[in-house]
Amino acid sequence: MSKVCLISPFTGLAGDMLLAALVDAGAPPAAIRAAVADTGLTGWDLTVDPVLTHGLTGRRAVVSVSDDATSRKAGELIAMASRVREREVADTAVAALRAIAEVEGRLHGEDPDQVHLHELGGHDTLVDVVGVAAALHALDVRAVHCEALPIGAGSVRTAHGVLPCPAPATSALLRGAKVVGTTLSGETVTPTAAALLLAIGADYGPVPEMRLAATGYGVGTRTLPDRPNVAVVRLGDREAAQVRDLVVLETNLDDVTGEVLGHVVALLLDSGALDSWITPATMKKGRPGHVLHALATPESADGIERRMLVETGSLGVRRTGVRRTALPRTTDTVHVHGMPVRRKHGPHHGKPEYDDAVAVARRTGLPLRTVLALAAESPEEH
Repeated sequence: MSKVCLISPFTGLAGDMLLAALVDAGAPPAAIRAAVADTGLTGWDLTVDPVLTHGLTGRRAVVSVSDDATSRKAGELIAMASRVREREVADTAVAALRAIAEVEGRLHGEDPDQVHLHELGGHDTLVDVVGVAAALHALDVRAVHCEALPIGAGSVRTAHGVLPCPAPATSALLRGAKVVGTTLSGETVTPTAAALLLAIGADYGPVPEMRLAATGYGVGTRTLPDRPNVAVVRLGDREAAQVRDLVVLETNLDDVTGEVLGHVVALLLDSGALDSWITPATMKKGRPGHVLHALATPESADGIERRMLVETGSLGVRRTGVRRTALPRTTDTVHVHGMPVRRKHGPHHGKPEYDDAVAVARRTGLPLRTVLALAAESPEEH
């Protein structure tokens, strides 16, 4: 069996909310405290106690501090996280902190290791980042899925003044994440949470079938008048290989331009298609054309079919039932020239995420094939 964690950011997500939710779902606090202690951090204590909010019982993570060091340089935090004995925990924590450092350095024009993290440089950030990494490791989670993150409007007060929500660092860290608007104002997703989602390779696609094992509720520090301020995690087991009945939708097209076809493929994926692709074909009377395909669940097939018809102007769509076997997969993150590149691994093969590699190639001027090779060959920094 493969362990899966589904994150549901009901009102948003912060590092302490995710940590508390994982403890509420069964992560042992002793393992979390031991990992944080490995960093050499002094003058801290972590409590994760039950709390009742709007009729819902969850847990709230509180870091008590007796040390007067309120902020640190990014390089110092990264060095501390690297001391964690469990290598997998250290790698995840370092990846999250390095992502924050890269973004802050780029925003302020400073060397990432030398950038002063202000609000993010205190005890809380290191405890949250190392704690979440240790909790996921203790729970033996091998895949993380996250629902759309609610993004609040308004402003947030920082050491640099009042900034729009989400803060620039959060926006940069959420590149590639699935987001949705919310009626809540202010900061609903913190930079620490965004960096953790990036470091653990959270998937925002369809949630795989799994046998639900535990649910945890992490309560935030902000009190809302009409709802509990919580993030929810659900832990489950899935079989080594998933066999599922799906639907393939197809339509023949000989009067749609390539630009529109590419646009439609993206729309179908955004509409819930599990996959979408185009096949060149020779149509009746020898005319060149294309076959547009979409793979969908039976529940989503009707909506995707309507989208195909509306966007292409086609007069009909074929529907075929298929059975798909999906092998388990895990995701990790490596760094190429200091920038994160996620990698997806199956039982027989692994590959870097294309969008991440393209971002590195654009920033560094390296050929894309070189970035892909560097990311694929080793977990070490390049």
